[in-house]
Amino acid sequence: MEPVISIRALTKTYASGLAALKNINLDIHRGEIFALLGPNGAGKTTLISVICGIVNPSSGVVLADGHDIIRDFRAARAKIGLVPQELSTNAFENVWTTVKYSRGLFGKPANDVYLEKVLKDLSLWDKRHAKIMALSGGMKRRVMIAKALSHEPQILFLDEPTAGVDVELRRDMWEMVRQLRESGVTIILTTHYIEEAEEMADRIGVISKGELLLVEDKAVLMQKLGKKQLTLHLQSPLDAVPQELAGYRLELSADRNQLLYTFDADGERMGIAELLRRLAEHGIHFKDLQTSQSSLEEIFVSLVTERQ
Repeated sequence: MEPVISIRALTKTYASGLAALKNINLDIHRGEIFALLGPNGAGKTTLISVICGIVNPSSGVVLADGHDIIRDFRAARAKIGLVPQELSTNAFENVWTTVKYSRGLFGKPANDVYLEKVLKDLSLWDKRHAKIMALSGGMKRRVMIAKALSHEPQILFLDEPTAGVDVELRRDMWEMVRQLRESGVTIILTTHYIEEAEEMADRIGVISKGELLLVEDKAVLMQKLGKKQLTLHLQSPLDAVPQELAGYRLELSADRNQLLYTFDADGERMGIAELLRRLAEHGIHFKDLQTSQSSLEEIFVSLVTERQ
């Protein structure tokens, strides 16, 4: 199936010499939720700005639903909705006027029924006559999403969509994003909230210093790069790990009451049974055990740190 966004050999170097994007190659599938993770200054917003036609690339090709963003800008941009980080909208207009005007900018005929549905889906219908300046930060964020959806785009970019939004509203917005995906809209989001990507994304891309470090299915990423840790709560303190068990790279806790064993998430489990047998042979007994797995945040930090 043809990707809804196709990026080849994309670079962006500013006049200052800053290489914001370095040879980006990426396909985004139709109907998926794609999360782009990276620290501040990694190139996330620059990448979105290039795709949306706000920033000109230095080289490379970007297609949005088959339309070249340079040669066929209007057709490409009509496929895209963008919710930027900044809450930039006319504070003196009311919600309905703002969303209706936004639709008209793309040359779309009036469709009050559609706009009413958008506002109701975003819990904004009761606020349609309210001036934007009178809304809370969370409601203003919803207005930005309504504006981005006003012209019925097939691709929606959410740049830090829940920045500064309280936890309850963040959950509501996650649910709204899922509903959009179910309606066929492709969602690309950048986020600092790792749990946001872990909760919502189908695939994850990690970008750092303008380079795309990897793109992977979320489950596969956690399977391949995640580590599991087995914690053994010992029946009695241990002075030191026996030399004969050095190959297991066991760690003894500071209070000498726990043994920690770290292994690959996709590693074979028979190694644990063998370890427990070896411990028993050395008279090391435990009263409890537990396992934990790396979170997406730990994987992300590890990836970025390795490239520094």
